[in-house]
Amino acid sequence: MEAIRISLNDYTLSGGGANGESYDHKTDPSVMLKLYFPGKIQQPLDEMRLARKVFEMGIPTPEPGEYVVTEDGRYGIRFKRILNKTSYSRATGDHPERVRQYAGEFAKMCQQLHATHIDTTQFENVKDRYYRLLQDNPFFTAEEKEKLRRFIAEVPDEDTAIHGDLQFSNAIFAGDRRYFIDLGDFCYGNHLFDVGMVYLCCVLSDEAFIKETFHMDKATSIRFWECFAPAYFGEERTLASIEEEIRPFASLKTLIVERDTRCPMPELRVGLRGVLGS
Repeated sequence: MEAIRISLNDYTLSGGGANGESYDHKTDPSVMLKLYFPGKIQQPLDEMRLARKVFEMGIPTPEPGEYVVTEDGRYGIRFKRILNKTSYSRATGDHPERVRQYAGEFAKMCQQLHATHIDTTQFENVKDRYYRLLQDNPFFTAEEKEKLRRFIAEVPDEDTAIHGDLQFSNAIFAGDRRYFIDLGDFCYGNHLFDVGMVYLCCVLSDEAFIKETFHMDKATSIRFWECFAPAYFGEERTLASIEEEIRPFASLKTLIVERDTRCPMPELRVGLRGVLGS
């Protein structure tokens, strides 16, 4: 796939993240640009191909447009912009009195996603992704890695969709329409690998990160989780039993965080104590 050359003079910076920046078109409000940081060429190309496959499956996500490159050599993807959109994290931060409503809507979206059976020949197994992350991680010992491999291997397999980065900032709504965004880590497998990210973002993350990333205080993010968990897992389950099950999957996400930050995150590993025997 050949990249289309564009000019950043046509765009206005609208946000940023770990891998790049987002832009809005100055004259066409229906166009948005996700632009990766310098040096990243294959990643946006892979995400472009993946985004197209996910969209064509019928997963509710903005339609991807073209694979592009700017004058300074940065690569990215153009999408059809969802006008007047709000993320579930932003909406909760702005209206904490509606936290139960927003958590329930997000839970329903997640249930529908995790009930979607997919062609497993077209996407990566989440276990394989974690095995690769584990192999490349320099902060766990060989013995710890072997224990984590066994834990991952024993998780029951599922052939259903996984977002891969299931933060409540990666689900948006506009009116009565709802969409998942940033599906660059989309794959398939057990839903608990996905829901673990919700717990990590809402409960295990520190106050400063939650305020900067999700626009709310930690008390509100914890409340979001406390409303999300029974809406997703069922009212008949206790919150304590849900959290006991989900903690190891949340803490496995430290492999992604440590890859991106290049430093150990012991505060995020609390849910792995039982797995590691520590």
